[in-house]
Amino acid sequence: MIDYMIYLLAFIIGLIVGLLYSYKKHVEPYILKGLEIPALIIAILGWILVINFHFNIVLFAIGLFLVGFVIGERPGYGRGETLIGVGVGLLIHIIIRVFSMLW
Repeated sequence: MIDYMIYLLAFIIGLIVGLLYSYKKHVEPYILKGLEIPALIIAILGWILVINFHFNIVLFAIGLFLVGFVIGERPGYGRGETLIGVGVGLLIHIIIRVFSMLW
């Protein structure tokens, strides 16, 4: 039960930190024409941790924090980064599963 509270708090704190960061960095409405490299790296790391390390409390909580950080940005920001992060995380998960079946 305490695990879920840790996960929820990590995700909510990530949302808040991401929103505060986004408002400091982007004072204008959504006009970005491309991907932000730091947010992309954070999203990829977060989704890799969430999808592949669900059995480890600490790594899963860190992953939820990172995912919440990118998702919590101002409306319009972080969408592409999140989709790419989910794709890379799932791809790594599939690769790990295939190689574990081969061994």
